[in-house]
Amino acid sequence: MKRNLYILLAFLVLAGVVVYQSAGDKIQAAFQQEKPLPTETKPQAGYLAPAFTATGLDGKEYRVGGAQDKAILVNFWASWCDPCQQEAPELHALADKYKDDLNIYGINVTKYDNKKNAKSFVEKYDVNFPVMLDLKGTIYDQYKGAVFPTNVLIDKNGVVQDVILGILPSKDLEKKIKHLIES
Repeated sequence: MKRNLYILLAFLVLAGVVVYQSAGDKIQAAFQQEKPLPTETKPQAGYLAPAFTATGLDGKEYRVGGAQDKAILVNFWASWCDPCQQEAPELHALADKYKDDLNIYGINVTKYDNKKNAKSFVEKYDVNFPVMLDLKGTIYDQYKGAVFPTNVLIDKNGVVQDVILGILPSKDLEKKIKHLIES
């Protein structure tokens, strides 16, 4: 009788190992609680990103807010801003490298700049992602903008993951983008 109990126990352990190996991630996911999405909108990490729609210099409309196919980096900048000029080539490279997983939207805060200089900046730095002009600073104000550049990292669910004031070393910015894409 005792021997049969040991055989049954061994069989159950082996069966458990086989099931776990074939469906381990699914089993773990079944026991993990999904973190509910936030319901409040704020330009802060952990909140839904404030929604906006803007027309790019290319004539297309771009939307931020709610679930998206890709993560989003919203970059607020001005043409006269030295750190923005330093960051432009890095953003160009990141836009190329992560084009399948990340949308970068450049928002020129034209309220503190002008159209002519913004367009010259886009040409000079060969900006390869959509750029919108925030003529009255409405979007910048909505995101409580304070400095240039400001980068807002938003996940696919529309939740702000990080707000970066000023410039980061390129490796640090890329690390944050990788984390954003994986989340």
